[in-house]
Amino acid sequence: MGTLKQFKLPDVGEGLTEGEILQWLVAVGDTVTVNQPLCEVETAKAAVELPSPYAGTVTALLHDAGTTVDVGTPIITIDVGGDAAPAPTGDGGETADGAGGEEVAAGLIGGAAPGGRTAVLVGYGPRNTEARRRPRRAAVPADAATPGADYGSGGQQRPPLLATAPDVTTKPVRHGGLEVGRQAEAHAASVEAAPSRAAEAGRRRPRPLAKPPVRKLAKDLGVDLTALSGSGDGGVITRADVEAAAAGPAPVTELRPAPAAAAGEQRIPVKGVRKHTAAAMVASAFTAPHVTEFLTVDVTRMVKLRSRIAARPEFAGVKVSPLLFVAKALLLAAARHPMVNSSWDEAAQEIVVHGQVNLGIAAATPRGLVVPNVKDAGRLSLAELAGALAQLTETARAGRTAPEDMTGGTMTITNVGVFGVDTGTPILNPGESAILAFGAIREMPWVHKGKVRPRQVTQLALSFDHRIIDGELGSRFLADVGALLSDPGTALAF
Repeated sequence: MGTLKQFKLPDVGEGLTEGEILQWLVAVGDTVTVNQPLCEVETAKAAVELPSPYAGTVTALLHDAGTTVDVGTPIITIDVGGDAAPAPTGDGGETADGAGGEEVAAGLIGGAAPGGRTAVLVGYGPRNTEARRRPRRAAVPADAATPGADYGSGGQQRPPLLATAPDVTTKPVRHGGLEVGRQAEAHAASVEAAPSRAAEAGRRRPRPLAKPPVRKLAKDLGVDLTALSGSGDGGVITRADVEAAAAGPAPVTELRPAPAAAAGEQRIPVKGVRKHTAAAMVASAFTAPHVTEFLTVDVTRMVKLRSRIAARPEFAGVKVSPLLFVAKALLLAAARHPMVNSSWDEAAQEIVVHGQVNLGIAAATPRGLVVPNVKDAGRLSLAELAGALAQLTETARAGRTAPEDMTGGTMTITNVGVFGVDTGTPILNPGESAILAFGAIREMPWVHKGKVRPRQVTQLALSFDHRIIDGELGSRFLADVGALLSDPGTALAF
């Protein structure tokens, strides 16, 4: 017989607590190898593929696609072979030895991390001291259990819930010339007590039989599972039963009926990237005191320089956009004003001035707004920066940004000009002290050399954390960025 191993959902970011299984890339019965992608998971920061820590045969997929799973929850069972018999499963569906995700972490990362936390694929998972086995349910009469009933996803079999006698010693005693164990006496006592236990169980409300995804669906639709009769094997409540109950008249026992939708109304669950963005923006807006300054800039010379740069051979195949020059101007200005590239450490009550600029670029994706960053962008040449920005935005829009590219940013640019917007008041990315909004470039009348002429004009908006950056520093920094865009030749003076 084989040896069953369970893979628990790891923390694929920094401190994430849950992830949604977008799709399974394997099926029950498939043979998998080490590091073969098992599934695609969307976290609060990105969509990532989880590699297999084991080689073997898939025996069970413990959650359906579309299910949101907590970090540390088993998601798949793999038969890795060997001579050992499969470990019995408990109520929670975990292997009896409790190895699960801990063995996975030890095999990939090298063991437990300091502080009582378990090392996982990326970052650290929940503290080991927080993991507790849920209490066992009280025993119920044998006729209430359904032997072989399907439990969980993937066809796992739940052992029947039989009334069992307490654990006693088996020292033999003499009775009527025959040796009988004390277990027989205990069994007789339990038989006598069975009617009272059955009566007590009858008074308690039975727990409805349903798989975890079906329970989540019922919770989302406001359906009371105890009011339903399951149509599945052994009385298991199915997804169809829940959907039928939601479509029909609401049960009388329902405590909180779902609100009636108005004509044309649509309800969108807030989860994944959108949920994280909402929480981060609320935390930033009500934690850091924001100040926003605006500057209108004549960028005619920058636009002409862009045309000449794009024609050079070292930029062949690379998009030379106005954003590239804004990013370079911001990096040069940050070198002159390093305090802008800093963050506030609330716990230590200190200002952390960063030694390098990890430049974040806000990108709109089908899953919501994400802000991946270019690590140490200040060391890159203009051509290298152009390639890095192009790769960063392309990967983000495809939903394939690596978790490490979503963390550690120190400054951000948001390009609202691509939507035809002139400017805005951007909200700081949490942990950063400055964000620059770059508006649309428009041909406008402009006083140039004493005459009104048509010029290429844009607007910049700089939001900053007033705990770190005062009005003078913020104004000087924004003025330097504007000067570099208005006259790119001044970059030689930096």
